[in-house]
Amino acid sequence: MTLRSWRTALAVALPLAALGVLVAEQAVTQRFPQFENDDVKVWRSVIAPGTPLPLHHHDHGRVIIPLEGGTVDVVQQNGPTEHHVWETGKAYWLPVNAPGTLHTDVNVGKKPVVVVVVELKKDH
Repeated sequence: MTLRSWRTALAVALPLAALGVLVAEQAVTQRFPQFENDDVKVWRSVIAPGTPLPLHHHDHGRVIIPLEGGTVDVVQQNGPTEHHVWETGKAYWLPVNAPGTLHTDVNVGKKPVVVVVVELKKDH
């Protein structure tokens, strides 16, 4: 490759690399299924700052394992807010939701929160 080719390649690659970093930092709130069987359902959730998860309900207890921790408020549709500080690599238990309730999860920090959720499907 000639010097001119290298310069051209760098002139194209560096701005694209910078754009890739910016896009990676602009996380989108979403859920990624990981595993499911008769006993458990596992997913990974990314909660972007200022973009809450849609209202939802959990019929079973679940373990939250933060891959990228942070501060999340669990906001009940018609009730109180639970404030959680989840540390990366620790595990946390969240019980079954009360019947007929809905909540959303709101990342109140400045960086995306990424968690793996392991929800039990049966009472053991």
